[in-house]
Amino acid sequence: MDELLLSKLLCKVEKPARYIGGEWNSVDKKDAQVHFALCFPDVYEIGMSHLGSRILYNVLNEMDGVFCERVFAPWTDMEQELRSEGAPLFSLESKRALGDFDIIGFSLLYEMCYTNILTMLDLSNIPFYACQRTEDMPLVICGGPCTVNPEPIAPFMDAVIIGDGEEADAEIVKEYMRAKREGLSKGELLERLAKIEGVYVPSLKNRVSRRILKNLDAAPYIGKQLVPHIGIVHDRVAIEVMRGCTRGCRFCQAGYIYRPVRERKKETLLRQAEELVSCTGYDEVSLLSLSTGDYSELHELLPEVMDRMQEQRVSIALPSLRIDSVLKDDLERMQQVRKAGLTFAPEAGTQRLRDVINKNVTEEDLLRAVGDAFEAGWTGVKLYFMIGLPTETDEDVLGIAELAKKVSGVYYSLPKERRQKGLRITVSVSTFVPKPFTPFQWAPQNTLEEIVRKQQLLKGAIKGVRAAELHCHPSKLSELEACFSRGDQRLSGVLVSAYQKGCRFDSWAEHFKPDKWLEAFEQNGVTIEEYAHRERPLDEELPWAHIDAVVTPEYLKCEWQRALKGVTTPDCREGCNGCFGKRYEDYCRTS
Repeated sequence: MDELLLSKLLCKVEKPARYIGGEWNSVDKKDAQVHFALCFPDVYEIGMSHLGSRILYNVLNEMDGVFCERVFAPWTDMEQELRSEGAPLFSLESKRALGDFDIIGFSLLYEMCYTNILTMLDLSNIPFYACQRTEDMPLVICGGPCTVNPEPIAPFMDAVIIGDGEEADAEIVKEYMRAKREGLSKGELLERLAKIEGVYVPSLKNRVSRRILKNLDAAPYIGKQLVPHIGIVHDRVAIEVMRGCTRGCRFCQAGYIYRPVRERKKETLLRQAEELVSCTGYDEVSLLSLSTGDYSELHELLPEVMDRMQEQRVSIALPSLRIDSVLKDDLERMQQVRKAGLTFAPEAGTQRLRDVINKNVTEEDLLRAVGDAFEAGWTGVKLYFMIGLPTETDEDVLGIAELAKKVSGVYYSLPKERRQKGLRITVSVSTFVPKPFTPFQWAPQNTLEEIVRKQQLLKGAIKGVRAAELHCHPSKLSELEACFSRGDQRLSGVLVSAYQKGCRFDSWAEHFKPDKWLEAFEQNGVTIEEYAHRERPLDEELPWAHIDAVVTPEYLKCEWQRALKGVTTPDCREGCNGCFGKRYEDYCRTS
């Protein structure tokens, strides 16, 4: 990218810092053999907050001869300016045009970012469909949680990484370098990539098993964390304490596709926290996992990391707490530095429905947990729920407001002298989306009309709850998410049509165009009803049947039937439930 043209572009956009690069701890490598573009199909502020991208940035740049650079989806103002100037999308580190990279790798966290992939390819003059690309064009791959059902975007990809990417990404790059030295064609390279564990090559239609990183404690981490020029969504040090979850919540895709649980040692986490604070200057450390309250050494880790950070006035954050976690003493210590809000996720308003979804927590657990938080001086509490869960009734919906009322009651039952002022209860309600590789993958999503009716019912009930405010996720967006979550390759055409009609940044309310999406479905001869609202028979072959995500289909079917009966399944830590089947039982036991 020419410097004069870049300066001209930056003068015309709202946030030029999104595109300039040069952040503290960013990498600059010369004379690389392989140039890898790590692409995140959303804006800088969101992509820079993604832990997985930070890890891969470090892993790839640690490789000899490899230069990994970042590329984010340009906001609409920058897209307009690039098109006006006839300029290509470019990387942050060297301002290299995306089309000039050897490998382009997309991180896919959310289905409603798919049209942004097309924006990034289009701005680089790269054909959308892999079969239309020539030998001299970049290898286009992707990874991330969405790829457990890669079919809606499979026609756009040369290869897809299923599962953990730290080792698989490095192996792909090594195979690319070897193929380049040997003068192999792209087709010959793809045949080699298909032999790597966890790599799916759509053109070859190979069956693939999810890649599992076996030793998390010894795995490479994020190195020196990049410090952004502007505020980002998660602007702090991030430490991944463990990967996976044993709880078995039946709606939770991450809980199934990241099994088995793998932990980092306390000493490793303490070292990482000190190193990252030292090289970034951040004053907050977030301990990340699907269920940090389940980390086996949490009660030893928290006081020790707080002791080490206290002098620097660095606070500790736990992103989401299990409501049956016993953390009273830890909460009292944490609030001495800074009191942010605490987040709890009951998910459902009644015990009957919590049993259906296998949440395995009770109302008493929640009231005890928030009581401990209020006693420790916390006043901001966020409660996460879903509506539209399988078997849900109006009584379950109204139970959300009733539970919020009881949480409020716990606070006001404390003597005035023991209450901190400013109680705020945020009730955040999303719409249930059936996800692949969960027991609910066969379940229908509630229709749009039914979700709106339930939201209105809840809004009326929550009005009488003191200090509570309700936030509902847009239901039309959740409907499309369900389509692309459970979709097949026919939806690639829907994506292209929607993009051509102006759809991009669909997860942003100001850019979401539901009417254009409906037109795109009609244009391609498919319906939203078919993908989102239809209950699928247990004997139907699912679009993702060629992917082995390790948890067996038989186990998921059993869990679906137990859910319909309201029967719970115990936590894996209490004894193996056999979700991996005989193939992996030894590995699961040792993990």
